[in-house]
Amino acid sequence: QVQLVESGGGSVQAGDSLRVSCTASGGTFSTYAMGWFRAGSGEEREFVASISRSGNTVYYADSVKGRFTISREDAKNTVTLQMDSLKIEDTAVYYCEADRENDGNRRRSYMYQCWGQGTQVTVSS
Repeated sequence: QVQLVESGGGSVQAGDSLRVSCTASGGTFSTYAMGWFRAGSGEEREFVASISRSGNTVYYADSVKGRFTISREDAKNTVTLQMDSLKIEDTAVYYCEADRENDGNRRRSYMYQCWGQGTQVTVSS
């Protein structure tokens, strides 16, 4: 199974942009669909976006559609979440997750087999 490490979190103001990335190691990255989830303080992890193994199909939560973009670069074993027009309610720990059993169409964190330690994104007014 792959090991995942997120990076790129930070503190920004509402309306700003931020990019978080996830780098995989120890497995064949191209065989995994990838997803981004997030968890606010005291909240359960929720689906944000996912991308198929080929990168041709992407899925978004309604709350981020039109503002966030997920992409992958298999040559670098990375998946990136570009976040634009950030809102205060986007504040959360963002987790990268990997799934070998499905092709990106799963929106429940427990359906993914691997995940990273998370990176904090804080949006203030």
